[in-house]
Amino acid sequence: MRAMPPFLESTATFLPPLPFAPLPRELAQGNDMVNGPLMVFAAGVLALAVLVGLLILAAVQIRRANHRLGEYAATLKAQNRALERTRQELHHSAHHDVLTGLPNRQRFYDRFAQALALASRHNTPIALLFIDLDRFKPINDTFGHPLGDRLLQAVAKRLHGCLRKSDTVARLHGDEFVIILTEVAQTKDVAMVAQKILETLSRVYLLDDQELRISCSIGISIYPQDGQEIETLLKNADAAVYAAKEVRHTYQFYAPEMNTLTRKRAGMETMLLKALERDELVLHYQPRIELATGRITSMEALLRWQHPEFGLIAPDEFVPMAEETGLIVPIGEWVLRTACTQTRAWHQLGFPTLRVAVNLSARQFRHRALTDTIMQTLSDTRLAPQYLELELTESLVMKHPSADIATLKKLNAAGIQLSIDDFGTGYSSLSYLKRLPITAVKIDRSFIGGLPNELDDAAIVTAIIAMAHRLMLTVVAEGVETDGHLQFLRGQECDEAQGFLFSPPVPKDAFTHLLLMKRPLLQSIG
Repeated sequence: MRAMPPFLESTATFLPPLPFAPLPRELAQGNDMVNGPLMVFAAGVLALAVLVGLLILAAVQIRRANHRLGEYAATLKAQNRALERTRQELHHSAHHDVLTGLPNRQRFYDRFAQALALASRHNTPIALLFIDLDRFKPINDTFGHPLGDRLLQAVAKRLHGCLRKSDTVARLHGDEFVIILTEVAQTKDVAMVAQKILETLSRVYLLDDQELRISCSIGISIYPQDGQEIETLLKNADAAVYAAKEVRHTYQFYAPEMNTLTRKRAGMETMLLKALERDELVLHYQPRIELATGRITSMEALLRWQHPEFGLIAPDEFVPMAEETGLIVPIGEWVLRTACTQTRAWHQLGFPTLRVAVNLSARQFRHRALTDTIMQTLSDTRLAPQYLELELTESLVMKHPSADIATLKKLNAAGIQLSIDDFGTGYSSLSYLKRLPITAVKIDRSFIGGLPNELDDAAIVTAIIAMAHRLMLTVVAEGVETDGHLQFLRGQECDEAQGFLFSPPVPKDAFTHLLLMKRPLLQSIG
């Protein structure tokens, strides 16, 4: 038999089973002389075993507890590290531009304040360079925002490589960057940095198998001569960059008279916003003449701004601004609707075959609602699609040909006429030209002006006419101003022409008069 003393029963659940050997027969039979001392001894041994077991159990529990505490400590350390990383990331995000990783506007102000404090203490100049990319928006609209973002990242990297460690480059917003040059010894040193930036940024960018080129304009203000506060220096550098953008791909140091130009430009932008609402925009029309007969076959609608204070403003003075601000889209829609409405009126007046040509900008062409807008306009004005011609520059349609061809085919399938404007000044890729669903090419006026005496111009014009006719395209010559121009073009069998020889762009009433009163005269040319 196996025996377990009663006092051990209470601890049995905490200990592993203990082997108890059978008691000797003498003990089992109750020999008092033997049984008493042995029982005491056995009890002591067993008590000691229980104590040792309890100690072992306690040690195991302590070890387990220490292990858990170690795990908890490791978890807390990991969480603390994660929290620290998150804090650092949040701090970085709060002070850096997400796209380029450069300091943002807030970080720029902090560093500029520090630089001004040091410059004031040590009486040393600081240069602030305001950098604005030239024509970034058309690139962004042409190739899409993802590629535009990558271009900004590449520009940021190149800017950073032009500077010393003590200098700061930051991105304010969009395509605008600022640079703080500290410890400037002489103005010529600032000019050298600006020239280095111009040259570095103008090198070709290879992004997604696209070769892109972009330039920048730089405005520069110097502490303390151009201002002693951040806002003043920034405002003056901004005024200088406006002056630089009049030329593009250059830098300008601030001069006090630049603030007047800046205010004028800002005022112009505000006025342009209201021009549509106030019906200040007008269309003039320039006739296109069929050279074989001398009759007017179509006209080009040309935008003008009839400002109540400044008079008639040419498109070169406000269209680039409209492109940059995005106003070109609603303005373009107004031009399209107005031109279609007027053409329909001339049809009803007795000229049912007249066609109107409307220019499309890059931003309009990339607009997702372009086709729907055009078709809705034709429907609203009740003008048949074949009497609308859309003019696009070859540089526009050659930059992203696959997507552009799909858009052009959709427009052509609807019956709309398509032509390439300023032909010969852009890519002039014959491989793409033959794939475009166009009906006409317009020879740029720069090739017409030298006719017939400039042999190079004559050779180019002759070649364009011959090539276009082989492709079954109509050829239109722009900028025809002399009888010499006219006779040369007729000799090369050019199809149509427009220019001051026939008529300058005129308002709708004058064009109506031209149709009614001068039609016989135009038919008699030749």
